[in-house]
Amino acid sequence: MPVVEVEGRRLSLSRLEKVIYPDGTTKGEVLHYYAAHGSAILPHLRDRPLSLLRYPDGPDGELFFTKRVPQGTPDWVKICEVPRSGGGTMRQVVLRDLASVVWAANLVVEFHTPQWRYETPGVADRLVFDLDPGAPATITDCCEVALWLRERLAADGLAAYPKTSGSKGLHLLSPLRPADSREVSEYAKRVAGEAAAELPGLAIATMAKRLRPGKVFIDHSQNAARKTTATPYTLRARPTPAVSTPVTWEEVADCADPADLAFTLPDLPPRLAAHGDLMTPLLNPRAARPLPGS
Repeated sequence: MPVVEVEGRRLSLSRLEKVIYPDGTTKGEVLHYYAAHGSAILPHLRDRPLSLLRYPDGPDGELFFTKRVPQGTPDWVKICEVPRSGGGTMRQVVLRDLASVVWAANLVVEFHTPQWRYETPGVADRLVFDLDPGAPATITDCCEVALWLRERLAADGLAAYPKTSGSKGLHLLSPLRPADSREVSEYAKRVAGEAAAELPGLAIATMAKRLRPGKVFIDHSQNAARKTTATPYTLRARPTPAVSTPVTWEEVADCADPADLAFTLPDLPPRLAAHGDLMTPLLNPRAARPLPGS
């Protein structure tokens, strides 16, 4: 079992030659991606309790979601206690350095985090909309909804930053001054309802699956304190090594085909070189704006 040193920490990495994705992408390539681009993903993970979707045998194998601290977690990985919705607390991992990111990536995971930090549970510093297309709708339809939401949020003084979900749709995130997750959820639900009313043939704001074919579901529920969202730059358990990728508003406006916004692991190095981290405003307290009405 190879042993590597990352920022002074010794890590045992297993089965680097194992093929994880059907296109031949190996576990070693997955780990290299996170090690090489930790400076991009780490700021979006730091100080947030981590939820993991594990897929150790690839997207066609067993997938399981866990919030609890994985067995064998090194003693140098940060652990926090967070409230449980049913009462009591639960121990979760917090990734605060590159060595922790590589350790977690060795488990073969998707990274998911809430909209709040572990020191202030239930106090959101981000607003999120998850735009999920119901076939035959695609990400191109999500883009139309996203552009409407961008203008609607701007009217309330909020800036929105888009990224692909790494699955079928788009995520929009806005940096907020800390606000109660319940208030953020109420605001997001109201705006989603307005969008559905203004775009009746295109968008819906309810989860009823019978209503979703051909429309974009504006999922506002991920603002609830108990919910999590795929972290920017995380790989996804999809048929290809898809990455949840920040995009420009120009790319959103110009999207004419789903392939225009389909990014996989090899696409990220040149994008980061060209654009840097398009989600940087989410990390800047000076970019945060108050929740409307608060």
